[in-house]
Amino acid sequence: MSPAAAIRDAAIAAAVAFGLFAMLVGLRTEIGPQSNLILRQRWAAVAILCAIVFLGRLLITWWLGRRALRPTTAAGPWTARLQQAGRLFAPAMLALALLLPVLPGVGRYELDVGILVLTYVMLGWGLNIVVGLAGLLDLGYVAFYAIGAYSYAIFAQYFGLSFWICLPIAGILAAFWGVLLGFPVLRLRGDYLAIVTLAFGEIIRVVLLNWTELTGGPNGISGIPRPTFFGLPFNASGDPDSFAGFFGLEPSPSHRVIFLYYLIFALALLTNWVTLRLRRQPLGRAWEALREDEIACRALGINITTTKLTAFALGAMFGGFAGAFFATRQAFISPESFTFIESAIILAIVVLGGLGSQVGVAVAALVMIGGFEVFRGLDEWRMLVFGGAMVVIMVLRPRGLVGTRTPSIALGKRRAISGDLVGEGHG
Repeated sequence: MSPAAAIRDAAIAAAVAFGLFAMLVGLRTEIGPQSNLILRQRWAAVAILCAIVFLGRLLITWWLGRRALRPTTAAGPWTARLQQAGRLFAPAMLALALLLPVLPGVGRYELDVGILVLTYVMLGWGLNIVVGLAGLLDLGYVAFYAIGAYSYAIFAQYFGLSFWICLPIAGILAAFWGVLLGFPVLRLRGDYLAIVTLAFGEIIRVVLLNWTELTGGPNGISGIPRPTFFGLPFNASGDPDSFAGFFGLEPSPSHRVIFLYYLIFALALLTNWVTLRLRRQPLGRAWEALREDEIACRALGINITTTKLTAFALGAMFGGFAGAFFATRQAFISPESFTFIESAIILAIVVLGGLGSQVGVAVAALVMIGGFEVFRGLDEWRMLVFGGAMVVIMVLRPRGLVGTRTPSIALGKRRAISGDLVGEGHG
């Protein structure tokens, strides 16, 4: 791109930024000492932000132009070192997550954030089966999250079943609804598939909102039983039938939080293990082939119906597991916890991390969910700073933080065919 075109592109970006920041930042209303409305103008801040956008867009355009002109070279030592560092990064993250509750300086707040991050990691891995591996755009994934949560709440509240019995039931019911969703959308792809899945998510939310006899309607379900350690409750009494009394520990409210942390940690590891195992199986190969070219899949004799339905069912099942955990952790659920925004956040985690990348989804969940907590002190600037960071990341890394679209199996080397075989019709 020529310098004049780059400057014109940056100026257009700055003009768009001015249109956005003029109302969001330039004008601010406050309540005066006499309860009167005061309008404050902050055009200097708007000018600074527009200048940042102008210079940032100019630098990005210049960098992308240099990158396009750079000749393609073979992988060198630096690339090999990066790949080796990537292989060591996942075990390091796993060890850190495993030891987080016992690290010095880690309290209740850090564990709560860790539980929230791991919940979204599990949801991201579940959606990654549908979107990242099978290539099916699902905008209503939060519906399976809600089905799992309400399944546990209803069976535990009304039938007195324990968490360990309700957990597989929640996953099975979510998978059943995943199959029901999969049948009507077998012939849909792209935008049409996204619209149908979005409608499915909204239908589930509206049903939960209006079926007051079963779901409590907008008031939700409260008093959901807390999980126990295989029948040992976490209470402060210290009696022999409690967790602390059985193991001879001093009663502490942190025991339940640590148990919930390791519970969601184990569920997330189960999701990752199953996904990685299936990816190396014929079913996983079929998912990847479907993602790349559905017409070629049909030509190769792959059962498209089974491939799509298994992707929807397995992704929904893991969403149901996460929903059951969410319900038992919160002890209260309502339809407001399962809006489209949740689906958008989960999908953003998958796209930001890299479609099909398990490590990338985990990193993206840590960045997005943990980033909200890091920027919490910025008040109204938090979403602006965080959104701007996401845009920069996606511009610089369009395939995600740890993006990968390489097949899980490939030919190691080309094999030469002799001229005699070609002449006989074998080549």
